[in-house]
Amino acid sequence: MTAAAVAALLGGTLLTGCGGASEGGGDKPRATASATPPAAPDTTGALTLDRLKAAALADGQKVGRYTASEYTLGAPLGESYTADRAVCQPLVSLAKEVADPDPAAEVHRKADVPDELTGTTVAVTLRAYGSDGAATVMKSLNTAGKQCAGGFTEQRAVAQARYLKVETLPAPKLGDEAVAFRFTILDVKGSLKLYEYLTVVRSGTTTLSFRGEITDTKDIGGVPPEVIDAQWQKFQGAAKA
Repeated sequence: MTAAAVAALLGGTLLTGCGGASEGGGDKPRATASATPPAAPDTTGALTLDRLKAAALADGQKVGRYTASEYTLGAPLGESYTADRAVCQPLVSLAKEVADPDPAAEVHRKADVPDELTGTTVAVTLRAYGSDGAATVMKSLNTAGKQCAGGFTEQRAVAQARYLKVETLPAPKLGDEAVAFRFTILDVKGSLKLYEYLTVVRSGTTTLSFRGEITDTKDIGGVPPEVIDAQWQKFQGAAKA
């Protein structure tokens, strides 16, 4: 769900994270599957944009009670989302300054229940890196989870919100490595306490990030496992093709 949607539903009082960065809602306008694919076959091990699209959940695909779709107004958690301490940036957005070089390709999807306007939304982002970029992302996430556990401030173009706590959770046993976090956040006006979840899985030179949120003070308890499992299975099939 985008930040604009949350503002419309709740009068702009809630901070939304979803998706990251977008895993990104506050992102600069871009296509649903935004990337700069290499002109020639990639020689660093990164999946091409076409293969990444094939590996992503398909528009309209059913995942349990959720439905996958593309973002029509740009993916969430883009470059306009930053942290007041650079070390905390990976917990806010993976869009920039987390790995060098930037991803060779990235694709954004969301999974939600279309009829539930205030229900759970999961931002799903697949990013393909060259060289050891994906491993660098995971290292940065682990460092951020430790050093930002006591909280930090998220800066946006026209607002900010306070992360009160960052908790490291057991991660799914998928891929080469994975991390999971629970965020306790004050909304932009400091009047409501919200909960968001982030899970990131690395497989080779690709990261799969899942950011779960709800436009309510309810704690959803984690990223829905069926969304993670469905995307992982789709990715595995496409990556091996």
